[in-house]
Amino acid sequence: MTAVTDEDHGKGKNKGDSGEKPDGAKGGREDGRWDDGLIARRAAAAAARDADEPLPVLAPADDDAEPQVEAYAPADGPLPARLDALRELVGLSRARLDRDTLAEAGRVLDEAAARQRLSSRHTVVAVAGATGSGKSTLFNALAGAPISDTGLRRPTTSQPIACSWTDGAAGLLDRLAVPGRLRRRPHPGPAAFDEALQGLVLVDLPDHDSAATEHRDQVDRVLALVDAVIWVVDPEKYADAALHERYLRPLAGHAEVTFVVLNQTDRLPGEAADLVLDDLRRLLDEDGIALGEHGEPGATVMSLSALTGDGVPELREMIGRFVSDRTAATRRLSADVDAAAARLRKVYVAQGRPGLGERAREEFADRLAEAVGAAAAGQAAEREWRRNASRACGTPWLRLWRWYENRGLPGSLDRLGQALTPPEEELTARQRVEQAVRIVADDAADGLPGPWAQAVREAAFTGAQGLPEALDELAVKAGAPGAAKRGGGTETGKGKSTVDRLGGRPPKPPRPKWWPAAVLAQASMTLLQIFGGLWLVGQIIGVLEPGLVTPALIMLGGVVGGPLVEWACAAAIRGPARRYGQDAERRLREAAAGCGRARVLDPVAAELVRYREVRERYVTVTEFSTTGR
Repeated sequence: MTAVTDEDHGKGKNKGDSGEKPDGAKGGREDGRWDDGLIARRAAAAAARDADEPLPVLAPADDDAEPQVEAYAPADGPLPARLDALRELVGLSRARLDRDTLAEAGRVLDEAAARQRLSSRHTVVAVAGATGSGKSTLFNALAGAPISDTGLRRPTTSQPIACSWTDGAAGLLDRLAVPGRLRRRPHPGPAAFDEALQGLVLVDLPDHDSAATEHRDQVDRVLALVDAVIWVVDPEKYADAALHERYLRPLAGHAEVTFVVLNQTDRLPGEAADLVLDDLRRLLDEDGIALGEHGEPGATVMSLSALTGDGVPELREMIGRFVSDRTAATRRLSADVDAAAARLRKVYVAQGRPGLGERAREEFADRLAEAVGAAAAGQAAEREWRRNASRACGTPWLRLWRWYENRGLPGSLDRLGQALTPPEEELTARQRVEQAVRIVADDAADGLPGPWAQAVREAAFTGAQGLPEALDELAVKAGAPGAAKRGGGTETGKGKSTVDRLGGRPPKPPRPKWWPAAVLAQASMTLLQIFGGLWLVGQIIGVLEPGLVTPALIMLGGVVGGPLVEWACAAAIRGPARRYGQDAERRLREAAAGCGRARVLDPVAAELVRYREVRERYVTVTEFSTTGR
């Protein structure tokens, strides 16, 4: 089949770039006055000179006496709330996400603000297509005049050309960077005075597959700014991969502001046009573009021949209804927000329900308690209670034996206890703290998107700096085994360590009220032993009358009563000693947990709260999605 395009059929070339108009194109308004282009300005200047009047200052085509801009009023619907949420989302995320990740969302916010400052009475529709697809011919057919060049020479369209049906679109065209010399009005006729098309701004774009890079750049720039797009395809290039992969597929979420027109159907015999149109619908469906059929929202797909005019009135009618609705700009902005939110989904949507549960907090406290030696401290406190009870209620002979042990002679219990203390305890405790911090950070970051998981881990590790030293301070104060050794190098106060300030020992445990009575009973037993012994000695040396039974019984009572009193005291202190040890363990555990909470858990919780805030904003952005993304 010979590739003959609509432009190939229409070889006539107008004078659009120089401001000239074909015969009969002398008015775009009801009063017949035409004030656009170089020729109009020269004619006005000549008329002013002939009338010997001051030269009037003529405005560009879209700069009439009427207001140029009718900015958006506070819009109803979800778009303002979504834009506000997206703006807050970007603001809250700047310290956690890199600039490239937020670049598209920032661009959407900027473009939305720029579009909302401009006219809401106008709808900007771009006509885009490949080389030879006939888009310029369709553009001229819709405008009712040969405004855009058509012909054999390629490319025929090198810059965007705009046709505005009503005044006040200058700001929109300035935003599109359409030069004043390329701004036109429709040819006087039914198309120009169609009430439904009032407010339409039609823009003819360069070829998106042009060999000139600057043409493709212009297409990409303008497509990001217009309210809607009419894609013109022909029977030969409708399945072009460049069109589908570069434009249609990425813009699938903009289906409600997309028209796909199969042009040049006059070249297809019989039912071939229907077959090609069906295949085009199939390709669009594969691209993820929703088709607006059976009253459902989506892209409009149709076939026509711009050269013969077949189907052009139907397209003009559809565009008229689309323009009259005055919602194209809102739909486009909503689709842009959807696209930006879809790109951000991976950095805001978590897997599961991340956070710090009660179980994770308790396990973290248990690990810190283990690292600080809370259980050992409790056992040491219990032993200290028992030791004090034994010292207070034990026999004098037992006290002498313990005094002997405390001298540090070989075989003493204190030396044995020191020998049982592992030399690597300090290193092991630090490793346990680091492991506890790492585990709780991993638990909190589990399921979070990458940037927020990294932020949670950084908060945990930053807060954990100095945590082992702080736990050593707590252990020293509690008198945990090995704590004096670990805390000996921690500088506090005026160069003194915590051990120096506290004497290296915890405060002595309190004594129960019955201890004085036990001490008195033990002293009585000792006195009985001494009295009985002296009595026996007196009898032996002949100072006292003989009679061994009585002094022997007295001495035996003291000898037996002393251990009995000590045994009774040991049984009595078993429960209080255990409770005292448990209380000491609980206090140290709570102190370690409080230290870990202040240094690690609270910063981690703050990061999780920040994530939940941005997640709520993201939900607001996506809640009223028009594309289902």
